[in-house]
Amino acid sequence: MTKILTRAAAPRPAAAASQGRRVGYGRVSTAHQTEAQQQAQLEAVGCDAIHTETISSGRRERPVLAQVLEELQPGDTLVICKLDRLARSLQELLTIAADLEQRGIQLQVLDQAIDTATPTGRLLFQLLGAVGEFERSLAIERTRSSVEHRRATGGNLGGRPRAYNDQQQALGRRLQEEGQSVTAIARVLGLPRATTSRMLQRHGIG
Repeated sequence: MTKILTRAAAPRPAAAASQGRRVGYGRVSTAHQTEAQQQAQLEAVGCDAIHTETISSGRRERPVLAQVLEELQPGDTLVICKLDRLARSLQELLTIAADLEQRGIQLQVLDQAIDTATPTGRLLFQLLGAVGEFERSLAIERTRSSVEHRRATGGNLGGRPRAYNDQQQALGRRLQEEGQSVTAIARVLGLPRATTSRMLQRHGIG
């Protein structure tokens, strides 16, 4: 469900208007929540326009946010109450922030006291970018280590997990060496015949 509220605030003095617009964006996740608190915060800091929507954080499409980001102009400031109202992940947050910076648009986050128009705010986003890169590097390293470990131990490298354990594999090998049929081995192991056959063939038993 998407609920859209767009509010134009009172005009600002000409001196302030020359610095670009302050555009507020708010979001709540369910129809049982209200945008009133976020709207009040955005009004209190003098936003020229306020846009809110009610939409689940699990939804990839957020039409009001997309429209707001598209209409922002160089010199404008996007104002939000909390970082999680803007993005669903650190990577998405960094992507949006980088796009705004490239277009000459500032980002202000009220609850976290972040303002990319200030040196401290810019430093914080640089640190967030470093954290995001660190997380990606760790994920890649964990994946690589896991694959190497499974390759070294003969484990499954992908797809569905094995339907049998090492003990069943060892017993199946021994029964096969004793001349037992695949059907008999499957019955002893408590496995389907097709699974038992694949296990014996995969480990060079049959």
